[in-house]
Amino acid sequence: MGCGNVFFTLLITFSVALITYNIIISSNAPLKQELPGPSRSSSSIIVDPIIKMPVDKSRGGSGSKRLFHTAVTASDSVYNTWQCRVMYYWFKKMKGTPNSDMGGFTRILHSGKADKHMNEIPTFVAQPLPSGMDQGYIVLNRPWAFVQWLQQADIKEDYILMSEPDHIIVKPIPNLSRDGLGAAFPFFYIEPKKYESVLRKYFPEEKGPITNIDPIGNSPVIVGKESLKKIAPTWMNVSLAMKKDPETDKAFGWVLEMYAYAVSSALHGVGNILYKDFMIQPPWDTEVGKKFIIHYTYGCDYNMKGELTYGKIGEWRFDKRSYDSVAPPRNLLLPPPGVPESVVTLVKMVNEATANIPNWGS
Repeated sequence: MGCGNVFFTLLITFSVALITYNIIISSNAPLKQELPGPSRSSSSIIVDPIIKMPVDKSRGGSGSKRLFHTAVTASDSVYNTWQCRVMYYWFKKMKGTPNSDMGGFTRILHSGKADKHMNEIPTFVAQPLPSGMDQGYIVLNRPWAFVQWLQQADIKEDYILMSEPDHIIVKPIPNLSRDGLGAAFPFFYIEPKKYESVLRKYFPEEKGPITNIDPIGNSPVIVGKESLKKIAPTWMNVSLAMKKDPETDKAFGWVLEMYAYAVSSALHGVGNILYKDFMIQPPWDTEVGKKFIIHYTYGCDYNMKGELTYGKIGEWRFDKRSYDSVAPPRNLLLPPPGVPESVVTLVKMVNEATANIPNWGS
């Protein structure tokens, strides 16, 4: 017991020292180093030259697999937990299939303590930020959790897929990154050029044109492990600095941490292949097609004619926010005729997962 207490004390001391260091760094900005709307294509997005990469060119000539480790940050809330359980069910189902480069999986639990699902989902327990530091913006725990995981965990794979609890894998995912570039989904509402005056506080002109900042968040992103080890501490520092700056906080709101990752990736010279087929976001994206992930961040509301009633609670609906304090029941009612394939597929996949996960709802 004595040795255990000494180790725990040293670990806490190290963590506090690291946080204190990052607070000091983040407070010295500028650094030298309402929710977004529906996902629609935008002609105004400034993107890298590589927009789509054929899957059969993502593997290199030898045919050997380049496995990536899937990492999902989460709190211990009911809301995050049921999503993680569904996500992990489909991860396991897709992992061993052809064309998959999916390796291990980790839920990075930033509650600071174990929960009852540790034996169901491979989990790393990370410490949350000190009380009050996130200023009510819980997402700030994400980069800090990644810093801890990358420093302390034994990660076998050379690449990392950063994913989220509300992702459902609909097809086996190959390693879409190559040539030192990450692979990321481009978000139309991440607009570096529009916010150049704000972003120059964190990405000074000597670092290059503002278009070096890709229109991405940290998820979904496949990136080299060694690159992410360099990016993650900067991502944490930039996130904290952005949140402390009133102008930046007002400009970016709930996507602040996404901008922070995009800036940090650019600061370390890690560009990204902008892969539009990485995921879909129902109800705005209506077909699954060749996409790999369904991201169910938006509510899906329809009348019984199958017509979308977005902004108004529908006669039929699926919205993850309806289940913030209790997991969704098994065998959810399927959408009425006329509802797009993407929404029907989403509900069917949730139903399959909940039907097969033991002790669902407990």
